[in-house]
Amino acid sequence: MLAVIHDTFGDPADALFTKDVNKPEPATGEVLVRMVMSPIHNHDLWTVRGTYGYKPELPGEIAGSEALGAVEAVGDGVDTALIGKRVVIAGIHGSWAEFFIAPAAGLLSLPDAIPDEAGAQLIAMPFSALSLLENLKARKGDWIIQTAANGAVGKLMPSFAKNRGINLVNLVRRPEAVAELETHGIENVFSTSEDGWKDKVRSLIGDAGATSSIDSVGGDISADLVDLLGLDGELVVFGTATGAPMPLSSGALIMKHITVRGFWGARVSKDMNADDKKRLITELVTLAAKGELNLDTDGLYPLSRITDAVKASLTPGRKGKVMLHP
Repeated sequence: MLAVIHDTFGDPADALFTKDVNKPEPATGEVLVRMVMSPIHNHDLWTVRGTYGYKPELPGEIAGSEALGAVEAVGDGVDTALIGKRVVIAGIHGSWAEFFIAPAAGLLSLPDAIPDEAGAQLIAMPFSALSLLENLKARKGDWIIQTAANGAVGKLMPSFAKNRGINLVNLVRRPEAVAELETHGIENVFSTSEDGWKDKVRSLIGDAGATSSIDSVGGDISADLVDLLGLDGELVVFGTATGAPMPLSSGALIMKHITVRGFWGARVSKDMNADDKKRLITELVTLAAKGELNLDTDGLYPLSRITDAVKASLTPGRKGKVMLHP
């Protein structure tokens, strides 16, 4: 089978290549899935660089962590009725291949109402976004401020927050991104590149300030988020698009009793109890089937064009996930 591999850590556009490898066989409790579509996530590229929380053993690592496909074969102890089922799974290793192995217990069967483009990216980012929202202090009537509102997680957060009666401020770095989000019906969008944006946000949320803020950018914006938080507010670091340090004012942290913490979706998912996980997955599938989630795509590339696909994924201003197919 054809697979996307890296033998070294480094720039994904240089490190990744395609290679014919042996098709794997499912072991006990596992299934073999024929890949239909697999997204390129930021954490996939961080893994290739060697800068993610998970560091694979090299050489010969097949990249990719989420995919939609059809069950081709099952291992011992797995119901043969799964064969042929259309499924999605995340949190795996090796999805950027014509076939990949997955634990049967982690599969999610999808209704026909969810198209492949949405189904292929239904778990990793949406589940992280929903888990993040539930993990925040903000509750009904409170305000949350998020950066990178035009990213995969950022576009999902408005639907989740609205369902819970939570108010949301959406920050982007380009004026063009404001118009893009507004075409999706997303409100309270501000570009941090425009003068006076903080005053506009403060006027919207009121003197009490925001309860929670989510930063996926890093750098100077983190200090602005702290300024906009109210007493006992929290700054939750979800990502770092810039990779820049966060210069925070000790005075603001002290006087307002601000909490600063990180959020890693993989760890939260691993530690979450089964009932909560089932509840959140059910919410995701229901919203996706109704077409109420912003799960856009921006390019579909065959595995053989992995370099082009990676470059497209890293291009600023893209409108959705870049997808791979066999």
